Amino acid sequence: MNKILPIALGAAVLIGGGAYVATTTGNAPGTSSLSPIQPAMAQDAENQVEPAPDMVMGEEDAPITMIEYASFTCPHCADFHDRVWEDLKADYIETGKVKFVNREVYFDKYGLWAGMVARCGGEMRYFGISDMLFEQQSDWIGDGQEATILENLKTIGKKAGLNEEELDSCLNDQSMAQSMVAAYQENATADEITGTPTFLINGEKYSNMTYADLTEILDGLLEE
Repeated sequence: MNKILPIALGAAVLIGGGAYVATTTGNAPGTSSLSPIQPAMAQDAENQVEPAPDMVMGEEDAPITMIEYASFTCPHCADFHDRVWEDLKADYIETGKVKFVNREVYFDKYGLWAGMVARCGGEMRYFGISDMLFEQQSDWIGDGQEATILENLKTIGKKAGLNEEELDSCLNDQSMAQSMVAAYQENATADEITGTPTFLINGEKYSNMTYADLTEILDGLLEE
């Protein structure tokens, strides 16, 4: 699990003069420290910016609501996606048993950029782009160079049917970045999220798990 640790806030970074993003400092092995936002922007987001809406898959009236807090740059989240996601989607979400809510966590600017690309496709494309971001995580992060990562993210967006102009517009959309950060700060604080992936299943909190463990939890709730 990647841990979210409170640290001093870092300087904002701009994409082409647009979106504000988070920065990180040196961390202990296996952990990621989070600098969520500049103080001025945090105040602006709280007072003026409407938090971005949740991205939801499944029936609204499903008996189980499962919320995942995950970062697109978190390897443990990519691992969960690789091991569990397709079975969860086929067995529980698409059958009307689970309403799945994805809430993004931002450890770094690259996770925020990835989330902006995913949301650039709108609700219809969001989860398809998210799939590609997790499945190709090591590829698009690559050598860790900012310019390379940005181009790799654009390539994923283009595979989803977006064009260069649309992607540039999304990645420079300051309002969208602020609303995404506002939603992250509000939700993660309210739910006391300390690491990723973290799951809330009908209000109960869980950490990373196997599909067998997850099905035991879900089936138990369905039998109540």
